[in-house]
Amino acid sequence: MSPLSLRERLAAKRAAEAGEAGEKPKGDWFVLHTYSGYENKVKRTIESRVEALDLTDRVYEIVVPTQEEIEIRSGQRHQVQKKVFPGYVLVRMELDDETWYALRNTPGVTGFININNKPIALREEEVQAIMKGMTAEAPKVKIAFQVGDTVRITDGPFADFRGEIDEINQERGKIRVLVSFFGRETPVELDFLQAERES
Repeated sequence: MSPLSLRERLAAKRAAEAGEAGEKPKGDWFVLHTYSGYENKVKRTIESRVEALDLTDRVYEIVVPTQEEIEIRSGQRHQVQKKVFPGYVLVRMELDDETWYALRNTPGVTGFININNKPIALREEEVQAIMKGMTAEAPKVKIAFQVGDTVRITDGPFADFRGEIDEINQERGKIRVLVSFFGRETPVELDFLQAERES
């Protein structure tokens, strides 16, 4: 049988800790500041270092907070992972000189969020809010439209008509466009995919 990966061991450890009569998981959450765009690379490097330096008994979990977003590009929906806090990685760990040094000196890390050079732990309610935000919400649709933009309708009975966006409804993924018919402006409701912004 192959040995469990760090991720599998962390998941098993988290499940075991959560099962201990609702006890608070071990360690505290600290925030590492990283070069922007290096968050996932830093996470993988920390996982490797924790394994190599045998710190798995003190570094429990590494998280890059993300949310799912739907981007509309070229009339297609694309699901993307958007970083909630670009340039930051959360780590649940026991802070001591050895763990501080190992994480602080990880390539891509610029330091711990600290006060007077002492890393500060996140409060439990802050951690809960971040974790809940990662999983609870349905993916948001990211659009490039703004009220007042001129769009060309690309689909449906009004295809090739042009109009001005009067209203955007993010929750429903709809826009209301004022289209001119016979000299009168008529509101038309469209899905985000049925229009493209005129450049």
